[in-house]
Amino acid sequence: MNTKFGQFGGQFVPETLMNPLIELEKAFVNIKDDDSFKKEYMYYCKEYSGRPTPLYYAKNLTKKLGGGKIYLKREDLNHTGAHKINNVIGQILLAKKMGKKRIIAETGAGQHGVATATICAMFDIPCEVFMGEEDIKRQGLNVLKMNMLGAKINSVTSGTKTLKDATNEAIRHWVANPEDTFYVIGSVVGPHPYPKMVRDFQRIIGDEVKEQIMEKEGRVPDYLIACVGGGSNAMGLFYPFIEEKVEMYGVEAGGKGIETDYHAASISKGRLGIIHGMMTYLLQDENGQIKPVHSISAGLDYPGIGPEHAYFHFINRVKYVAINDREAIEAFRYLTKIEGIIPALESAHAIAYLMKLARETNKEDIIVVNLSGRGDKDMDTLFNVLEELEDGQ
Repeated sequence: MNTKFGQFGGQFVPETLMNPLIELEKAFVNIKDDDSFKKEYMYYCKEYSGRPTPLYYAKNLTKKLGGGKIYLKREDLNHTGAHKINNVIGQILLAKKMGKKRIIAETGAGQHGVATATICAMFDIPCEVFMGEEDIKRQGLNVLKMNMLGAKINSVTSGTKTLKDATNEAIRHWVANPEDTFYVIGSVVGPHPYPKMVRDFQRIIGDEVKEQIMEKEGRVPDYLIACVGGGSNAMGLFYPFIEEKVEMYGVEAGGKGIETDYHAASISKGRLGIIHGMMTYLLQDENGQIKPVHSISAGLDYPGIGPEHAYFHFINRVKYVAINDREAIEAFRYLTKIEGIIPALESAHAIAYLMKLARETNKEDIIVVNLSGRGDKDMDTLFNVLEELEDGQ
């Protein structure tokens, strides 16, 4: 299996992790096309998580925005409230087949942590989650859920105390415990084979969309939109359409503006570098040190991007754009009021770009937006911010 996407990706890890990565790759290659594994994976996706998720025609949104027909892929309706569980089911089934006795994971917004803790509880496997201290403060509901599910939560106090630092600590722990521990990475990031493995477990999103849109419209969409942090929900939607004539937009976190230092727009403003075992676009200073990043959404608060996304940008297959905090909050409120659907702040970035793009489209165009998660986790974060907006600040 090729370890890179063009110049991106690879395995930039300590020597002690090379054998675990080789073992993981062999195990993944052996099961990825195995009918019995696929049957078991689909069983849990369907019977436990609730797939397939609906492809909802957002008629109110379509009418208000006045452009093409808008469909929302409702990943927020998965068990645990986001797309993360698609990948977690696959990786933990793989871990069981490999004979691993414990699971570790990193999390930012908490959705990957909750999904991992959930599947570990169901399979009765010990679980530890690494989470930045700052994210623990702003994602209290998901922290409570992980505790209730029996996971041990390790608060990370280094660096910016967010997703990057949680990932650092998870990797350090894995380096020290490679024999019995399986590291469930939550996005299309990290050393090979993780980006390909996570992509292959998440492509169920796009595979379903392709089948559903053909049934509803008789053709593929004209536009696909998804938010991008590490990029798993976007890759899951985009990948099955890469060979199709479809325009794709990955929406990065513009934070307080990409002209400031307070954003997480790794493709829009980053340059080539190495982080968490992969070569990709990174936000870094003139000395190559990784910059602190900012987004109102904890799940997009990451200074890099999945290497396959970097490759798609490099070859101009996918367009990557940035939406700032204020635009995301306004889109959050808009979708909630117009369609009665409360999106995650991450997903609200995609809705915000939809609101710009839709007005430039024609009535016969078809637009699919991946609603990667639901917004109950973000209510505490939004409470004070919404008050400020009401005051016109």
